[in-house]
Amino acid sequence: MKKLLTIILLIAQTVACEANIVLRADSAYMADDFDSAVALYQEAIDSLGPSAERYYNLGNAYYRSGKPGKAIVSYERAQRLAPTNRDIRENLEFVNSTTIDRIEPSTSLVGGAADRLAARVHPDVWAWLGLAAFIVALGGVCVYFLGTGVALRKVGFFGAGVLLIVCVAANILAVRSARKASSSGQAIIVAPSVILSTTPRTPKDRTEEAMLLHEGTKLTILDSISSGDNVWYDVQVDDSHRAWISGEAIEII
Repeated sequence: MKKLLTIILLIAQTVACEANIVLRADSAYMADDFDSAVALYQEAIDSLGPSAERYYNLGNAYYRSGKPGKAIVSYERAQRLAPTNRDIRENLEFVNSTTIDRIEPSTSLVGGAADRLAARVHPDVWAWLGLAAFIVALGGVCVYFLGTGVALRKVGFFGAGVLLIVCVAANILAVRSARKASSSGQAIIVAPSVILSTTPRTPKDRTEEAMLLHEGTKLTILDSISSGDNVWYDVQVDDSHRAWISGEAIEII
């Protein structure tokens, strides 16, 4: 009984703590004190754990405080936790549309479409859909072998074929969705602008300068090298551009 009461008290304290931090953060946001709102929403994440709602609120505060790169990072993290949330997706798309650089995705047209479709549904939902399609397809196979009428057997045969295709497609989308949700190989530029280098160090002259990119651009991390107190990342910008960037200029999603 005492253990149960202790658990109830701990839960009550956690809920009260969360309500207090979130209330203060919301009050700061409504008062246009966005820097304080950022600090409080981040405190809620650090002390209470990540959630889609907390990252979403943090992204809103970052955007209103003039930090679109940090806002994109927060929205990306929120979307990984709640891929079907329309508000998160729309805010992310809006902030992305305000960035300076227009980078073409490095995936193929079909692969990009598959990734967008996969990201709209939780990986578990795709997996359950695939399992359900497989089970029903087995029923169609049984109808084909055990059915007495020609029309019924045709329905079982072709229905099973279609459902097996759905099963395979759903499992592929589940894998893509899970990979995106757990990937740590992407980063967002959070500095206002940064010159990427052809070598893992600050460019010494124009010959070592690869390109200029701006806040909010998404990069794919390929490798990293520690250099003193800093880390340099080998990143893929698009299909034809690859360079090194300082870890101080990016934040990994």
